[in-house]
Amino acid sequence: MEEETVVTEIPSLRTGLCWLSQADAMDCYASWPSPACIVSDGAYGIGGFDGDPSDVGGLEAWYRPHVARWSEASSTATTLWFWNTEIGWATVHPLLERNGWKYVRCCVWDKGKSHLAGNINTRTLRQFPCVTEVCVQYVRDRMPSGQRVQDWLRAEWRRSGLPLKDANRACGTRSAATRKYLSADGAFYPPPEEMMERLREFANANGDPSGRPYFAMPEGRFQPKFDCPFGMTNVWRCRQVFSGERVRDAEGRPLHPNQKPLQLMEAIVRCCTDPGEAVWEPFGGVFTASAAAALLGRRAFGAETCARYYEAGAARIAGLAGKEDGRLF
Repeated sequence: MEEETVVTEIPSLRTGLCWLSQADAMDCYASWPSPACIVSDGAYGIGGFDGDPSDVGGLEAWYRPHVARWSEASSTATTLWFWNTEIGWATVHPLLERNGWKYVRCCVWDKGKSHLAGNINTRTLRQFPCVTEVCVQYVRDRMPSGQRVQDWLRAEWRRSGLPLKDANRACGTRSAATRKYLSADGAFYPPPEEMMERLREFANANGDPSGRPYFAMPEGRFQPKFDCPFGMTNVWRCRQVFSGERVRDAEGRPLHPNQKPLQLMEAIVRCCTDPGEAVWEPFGGVFTASAAAALLGRRAFGAETCARYYEAGAARIAGLAGKEDGRLF
């Protein structure tokens, strides 16, 4: 007699703008749309949860399959925010760089002293008490072909048969287009959307007809959006979550040891996405980034393997429905 195959349905939540699963993100990526933003708050190499390596030496192997999938699914318009300790981030940075992610800025979250447990014996520890984490901004530096953005731009213009100096005519500048947008050296930076469109239109109107189209892009935006909130710098002085924002268990104790403040997640999602765009939260915890995305009118896609965290986070997200003031807390 053949054994009956038992299929266990993965717990999931589809409500409003959120698609959440109690699952390994590796099993979810294929069903998620290309992200405008990825918020990674995974392993720190401190043994903080089941599967978190006990030291930073195991972080590269832990993140390797995830980074590969992020790279496959992302476009040049995608921003990655990578939360970690300073040494954890430094350990994973070479992996991100090899996979086509370009470092932009390291932001430091200053939690303040309120979370320190009593008096820290610095004489024994022989170090300053730590009150920070980092959240590092990356953008995608690879085209779908695998070329660096800089190389692709230069190759597309050359393919049109037009001289490099004509890029200045296209953009209405004296020298900036060839010196910056089509440069082969360190002076390069990606053209703004308006200039990208001018290059595209000029090349297609005046370039070799047999090679058209030029500068064809599979996605909408060419490069990530970034709109810095007024007065915000790369040092974020914000106390840890407390009071009503803290997700708690049935006994009233804080459930997740590393829950991030909603206001920080809102800031990083808002600055690099537009309403309706997809935000990935592959290591959801209690889904703070997903909550922020939904409150801002973005579509959130999150995964969490721990049943306790998933259930609490899913209940939190379900509570977003009907919030007239647009705030969760």
